[in-house]
Amino acid sequence: MSEAITITEQEVDKVVSELLHLHSKDIVIDVEEFSDLLKHSLSLNTLEKKRVVDAAPTLSQFQFDELKKVFVEERGKFRELAKEHPEDIKKLLHKQQTEWIHLGDMYKNEKENKEKQGEDQSKIDDIKAGLGL
Repeated sequence: MSEAITITEQEVDKVVSELLHLHSKDIVIDVEEFSDLLKHSLSLNTLEKKRVVDAAPTLSQFQFDELKKVFVEERGKFRELAKEHPEDIKKLLHKQQTEWIHLGDMYKNEKENKEKQGEDQSKIDDIKAGLGL
């Protein structure tokens, strides 16, 4: 039976920041700003945010710049909407916070699975060595 995976918001921020730093060295990006924009996006769901983070190593300068532009524009539009529909925006903000933690849980789970696979492979290698294979 697997235990529930829990991660703090700060741990999620750190994990995402580390993954975003995997971009090409030729790319100029303020990772902290980009991470903040991604984190507070109210239009992307958990899987869409994960796709952005996972794609970071292969994104071009243009793609990073365009994503940043879209996130900044989105933030402005939601601020305007908050004036007219504050309760709806509060609900979206709560959902965003919950999904950010879920994103962190996904990355933590992936890491634990990779570590387990590594341990399993090590055991297999030990057994093979013991059998002379």
